[in-house]
Amino acid sequence: MKSAVETLNPTRVRLTVEVPFEELKDSLDAAYKKINQQVTVKGFRKGKIPARVIDQRFGRGAVLEEAVNDALPKFYTDAVNEGELNVLGQPDVDITELKDGELLSFTAEVDIRPVIEIPDYSGIEVTVDSIEVTDEDVEKSVEQLRDRFASTNPVERAAADGDVVTIDLEAKVDGEVLEDGVASDVSYTIGSGELLDGIDEAVTGLEAGGEATFTSELKGGSAEGKPAEVTVKVTAVAARELPALDDEFAQMASEFDTLEELKADSRKRLETSKQYDQATQAQERVLDELLKLTEVPIPEKLLAEEINTRKHNLEHHQLGQMGLDLAKYLEIQGKTEEEFDAETEEQAVKGIKTQFILDELVNKEKLNVSQEELTEHLVRRAQSSGMSPDQFAQAVVEGGQVPMLVGEVARGKALAVVVEAAKVIDTNGEVVELDDEEDETGETVQAADAEAAPADAPEATEAAADADKGDDKGDSAEKTEA
Repeated sequence: MKSAVETLNPTRVRLTVEVPFEELKDSLDAAYKKINQQVTVKGFRKGKIPARVIDQRFGRGAVLEEAVNDALPKFYTDAVNEGELNVLGQPDVDITELKDGELLSFTAEVDIRPVIEIPDYSGIEVTVDSIEVTDEDVEKSVEQLRDRFASTNPVERAAADGDVVTIDLEAKVDGEVLEDGVASDVSYTIGSGELLDGIDEAVTGLEAGGEATFTSELKGGSAEGKPAEVTVKVTAVAARELPALDDEFAQMASEFDTLEELKADSRKRLETSKQYDQATQAQERVLDELLKLTEVPIPEKLLAEEINTRKHNLEHHQLGQMGLDLAKYLEIQGKTEEEFDAETEEQAVKGIKTQFILDELVNKEKLNVSQEELTEHLVRRAQSSGMSPDQFAQAVVEGGQVPMLVGEVARGKALAVVVEAAKVIDTNGEVVELDDEEDETGETVQAADAEAAPADAPEATEAAADADKGDDKGDSAEKTEA
């Protein structure tokens, strides 16, 4: 076999391959055997039909087609290995010549990973928010806890903001009561915004037994999105009572004995949360600066696949779970389809560049992933997916996604190397020292790419990850008819 590589652009090559016909012998034998098992010829036992009879009855062309489709993956893989190519995804194969008994020639165009020069990143400097927890922050946190321990007591007065009312609802569209437009004994907190627009104004001022009618656009059900005439009847009014802020409340709501201890713990928790936010902010901003410094050609086919993957996941998974379609989503976001397409492409480009750069850093810094790091990352991913670690691990193994998880962890460690070399200061001008433990989990890559996902999906670039399957050079070329 002879092969040659022609560079079409920094991310795509064309392989030209010539195969002497004798190298097709094994595939031809396999083709005859396969056809033998599929056809019957009078006078011959099944599986014992001579090759010349198969040629006469079914045509030599059918045998050659089967043999070539069987042989192409091996010859393509051999040519990739001979050219020492780092391919992405499946090739576009074209058979240029097939001379029976003489020669098979074909070309294969395929995307490759671009050669990336990692610049000196030691001079990167970013500014992040300072960690400041005010007394007001602590008071707000304690009030939120206090709110969860509120009780309700029936009152004989008009309903007011913050009260809990029990209501019956009836919705009409075009004068007809909807089958799914009637509800009884619904508990609603006035001002929560959890039901229909306009309901707060309708029930405020009503006593038990009072009712009102208002118009609102339905948020779900058979007439979703349509204006409806809604009648609401208040059957009970209850006032929410908050517990006193004292040591007794602290003992009831926490493991602490005094209110001051509870507040001190709230302050500590808020500081920890802001430290995490600060670290995430630093990682994202350092990565943005690294992306600006690094020239990365983007494979066109890979980019198109990544854009399609993002759109598909948004429309068929994320929006589907929320009961929305793309048109409604864009309406809520206040975006045109053109703006959405432009943003999706921008995010896809960022995701692909991020993966390429960090993968190159992994190789440059010779970073490895230990079993302990992989296990920790798997547990984190399981928690975010709502699955148990065992279930998630089984799904990962069955889906052949272990290399993808290893890549996520390795890229997280690569980003940690860059963050460690960068200068991070807060808005007060103080140098920020970041804890490396969170940097090496692989979560950093996902956080950095979160804005690159259409609906806040914290996952690594999917099409790029899928394209990596071509890196082992063992993928089969697409079957092409002779």
